[in-house]
Amino acid sequence: MLSDNNRDKLERIVHEYQFEHAMEYFKESVRKGIRLSKKEIETYNEINPSRIGGDPDLPFNEEWPLNSDGMPMTFLAQLRLSDLIPHDVTTLLPTKGMLYFFVGVDEPAYGIEHKVIYLSEDKLQEAKRYPSPEVTSLEDKFTGYRVSARPTMELPNYGYVDYEIVEDDEHDYDQYEDLCFELIGKNSSDLAVIFGYPSTQHGDCEYEAALHLLTGQQYNYSMDSALRQITDHFKGDSDRAKQEVQDILLLLALDSDQDVGFCWWDAGELQFYIRKEDLLAGNFANTYCSLYSS
Repeated sequence: MLSDNNRDKLERIVHEYQFEHAMEYFKESVRKGIRLSKKEIETYNEINPSRIGGDPDLPFNEEWPLNSDGMPMTFLAQLRLSDLIPHDVTTLLPTKGMLYFFVGVDEPAYGIEHKVIYLSEDKLQEAKRYPSPEVTSLEDKFTGYRVSARPTMELPNYGYVDYEIVEDDEHDYDQYEDLCFELIGKNSSDLAVIFGYPSTQHGDCEYEAALHLLTGQQYNYSMDSALRQITDHFKGDSDRAKQEVQDILLLLALDSDQDVGFCWWDAGELQFYIRKEDLLAGNFANTYCSLYSS
């Protein structure tokens, strides 16, 4: 449910762009997200800020994650939860500590080896800059940036939007996209999003992630087939299966960015997913990673 301030903002911008015909659809489909933007190049003068790229800050006894071949994974981001909580209107994230994101080789684009680590606040007291191994799975060196967070309202993107509702003789997708950008205050420093809509062409990312997380099976690009397999997993409980798909959350989407050095295939997006049940339990051992590229 939208707060009064968010509802007023949504109605104002929708009116400004003359999309009143889709107002109820927008209110039903909007997701409350957190956008992360670049602030400044990391100087490492401070321990444990929210950072994307560069090196992580880790306790001395924390082991660097390895992929299945025994090679060190590549560090992507550390997000201090105290930086995110003021903007987490979903109240789903842990309130303290740090989330770390590592990735293995980004091929193929589904079921990518990765590691999400959660460390409690007390463990961060022992953290210090932990230089990345000389060679990691991606063989890339990323420039570290401090990041800032802000709350956003995220409307369905081109993979998820119902075109029959938003488009008519007077409104096209480009105008709708302008409305979306205005709503989130999109700028060139934006680097990542939490709890929004993942970039995709088919609007089926939650089916792919749910299928893998619940059954370990590979998605065959059929939402109906995935739902049948998940229903079988729950012994025919189709309502439970549908709810599981709905409860898949975008834990983090990292955009390609020239400054940091991220380039996911053809300037795409790297995406991490988690079940709502696991997030509420603080279980980050059960996550899914995939990649979207046009």
